[in-house]
Amino acid sequence: MPLRKLEPAFHGRVWGTRNLDPWFPNAPAQDSELPVGEVWFDTPEVPLLVKFLFTEQDLSVQVHPDDAYAELHHNSPGKTEMWHVLAARKGAKIAAGFREPVTREQVRAAALDGSIADLLEWFEARAGDTFFIPAGTVHAIGAGLTICEIQQRSDVTYRFYDYGRGRELHLDHALAVSRLGSHAARGAANVVCPHFVTGALEVSGRVSLTPSSQNELVICVEGEGEVAGQRIRSGDVFLITVNLDMIEITGTLRIVRTFSPRG
Repeated sequence: MPLRKLEPAFHGRVWGTRNLDPWFPNAPAQDSELPVGEVWFDTPEVPLLVKFLFTEQDLSVQVHPDDAYAELHHNSPGKTEMWHVLAARKGAKIAAGFREPVTREQVRAAALDGSIADLLEWFEARAGDTFFIPAGTVHAIGAGLTICEIQQRSDVTYRFYDYGRGRELHLDHALAVSRLGSHAARGAANVVCPHFVTGALEVSGRVSLTPSSQNELVICVEGEGEVAGQRIRSGDVFLITVNLDMIEITGTLRIVRTFSPRG
């Protein structure tokens, strides 16, 4: 088959939810007692990780390292990511970067006393929005969001503040990698960076397209139909496994395509 369907892995999170409709209406029971916060799609052919995030509570204020720092300290790639908002409750927000330049001393003090969220620039988040978060950008995701995340294959996260939930903080690492200015996070769905290229496509009827790369990922975020003759619905992720001149997509659906320019 020219496409292979990837299997989801469900991860419990303190900020997650027990309602994953309509993306994963029949999600399997979890070993963890925590509600599901992240659904991962991973495959060794691509140095990327696709996630669906479900936020019933606010996530921590956090930051990710770049490749050089992550390799030195964790023998891991860094983590640059993008978020495509699929659903948002009224008033849901995302933070990225600081409202005004700050010093590391100010950020450390604010992390310790809990006021760091007030230093961040908060953006209203609506379905269809896209946010690009390079490594080093201090950020936070608010409650009430469903997000498709595309990122480097890395799980290195440094927390500044966690709303008193008792999880480990990583202030020294976080301060070492953080950019201390503003960041224009909101952008177009077509993201091009050294780690991944993404694009969104609305299909109503029949569309033929040329894959950008073997090992391109096709993510269905809404609706249902067929891709290269295989059924696809919201929450499905397919890997293109061979070089194709053209693939045909039919139905009423919205997809996000991504590949790594690094192969």
